[in-house]
This record gives sequence, C-alpha cells and structure tokens, in this order.
Amino acid sequence: MRPLVRLAIGNGITYPVLADLVRDLFVDVALRDVLTDDKARTDSRVSLLTGIHRKEIRRQRTTALDHEAVPEVVTLTSQIIARWLGAAPYVTELGTPVALPRSASDGEPSFDALVESVTKDVRPRAVLDDWISQDVVRIDDNERVVLNVAAFIPRPGRDEQLFYFGRNLHDHIAAASANVSAAGKAPFMDRSVHYDALPVAAAEKLEALGRDAAIRLLVEFNRTAMETADAHEPVVGPTRRVNLGIYLYAEDEPPQDVMP
Repeated sequence: MRPLVRLAIGNGITYPVLADLVRDLFVDVALRDVLTDDKARTDSRVSLLTGIHRKEIRRQRTTALDHEAVPEVVTLTSQIIARWLGAAPYVTELGTPVALPRSASDGEPSFDALVESVTKDVRPRAVLDDWISQDVVRIDDNERVVLNVAAFIPRPGRDEQLFYFGRNLHDHIAAASANVSAAGKAPFMDRSVHYDALPVAAAEKLEALGRDAAIRLLVEFNRTAMETADAHEPVVGPTRRVNLGIYLYAEDEPPQDVMP
C-alpha cells in the first residue's frame, strides 16, 4: 500500500477522503461479491462482515459506486492502435505497423480509413492532430503517418492514464488474490524475475532488455487477439475479457555495509 499512499499524498488525497472511499468499497464488495443470496443482504449481515455501522450501510445503499466508467477516449484510442498493430492491411507480415498515407482511394489502406474502420463519430484529422501533439505518430518525408509504438503511453494525469492505472492495478491484484486463495493449481500467470545488488549499468541493461521483450510480446499477443476477434461472429451469450499485463520496476537500493 505504500506506493498508493505516496501517490495519494502527492495528489492532495487526504486520509479521510481515502477512508471514506474504502469504507464505501467494503460495503459494495460485501453486497455485490460476497452475499450472493438476496435474502442475506441485510444491513445487519453486512455490518457483521465489514465492521461498518448500519447507518453508514443504509447511506451507501443509496449511492452505488460506478463500476463501468470508461473514458470514451480510452476506448477509441486503444481500438485504433490495436487494429493498426494487429490487422491487415495495416500491419506487415513481420508485425510492424505500416506507414499510412493520410487518405487513399477506396479499398486502399490509409490513416483516414483506419480511423473510420473503428468510428464514424470522430474526424480522422482530429485524431491525427491529437496524436501528433502526443508524439504517438509523426509525419515522414513522404507525408505518411508513422506510428511510434514506444510512444503510445497516455500523458500523465489524463483520463486515459488514470483509467489504465486503475484497471491494471485491479487486474494484477485480482490475479494474485485468486492464486493465493486457490485450493489447487494457481489459475492465473503471475511471476517475476528479480535480482538485487546489481551495478547500475547492469540494471540499466536489464531494464532495456525487459522493455524490448515486453513490447514484442504485447504486439504479438495483440495481433493474435485481433485475428481471433475478427474471425468470430458477434457473440451471443456469456463473454470473457482478457488482460495481459507486464510491469518492470527498478529502484536504487540503500548503501550496504561491505564485509572486510
């Protein structure tokens, strides 16, 4: 919890605000996830499970938390990028995104056609201008739009970054929690490779290796996922979402005493 507390303090979120949020979340989880029988969802039972006073529980029942808030820009941007990295004719056989002319004849790949294959509600020029300002794309000497794969990181503090921060943190904790709680084989992949007491130059070399390998894996996974999704008819019935996440972290260690 230490990194979250540091983030909260750095953004002006005080303990009382965070405590109110967590208290409401305890009630919400008890009602939605733990007490599956409607008859068991009494204020007394929720109070017993959470330790929260029944008066607060009654208040919380009238102010349900929003579980589905996804900024529109997140959905649009991720869909366009995913298609550019995973679907023909916008990607080469080697998996690299094609440099696209801004517009082209019908049936020919272009940036306008790429955007319009995802949405008709936003002008391709508006998307292009926004992405140029974020360094997600650049215009080359032949007036083609080139995707900067490594630069596709939401700008700090924007809705996109905050959304992915919350979703990825949730999914990582959910996977780890499911593995810890499992009676048998762990249901999800959650592994890491870690080394301590490395020279700074060696650590930087490993960081660069990790970044390159992670990008290759994500691009390949996205291409296969896009092909799989395009090959299926519209889904009728239950669906499932999949989130493959990768993290890389490094920090300076405190000085260590050297034994003689």
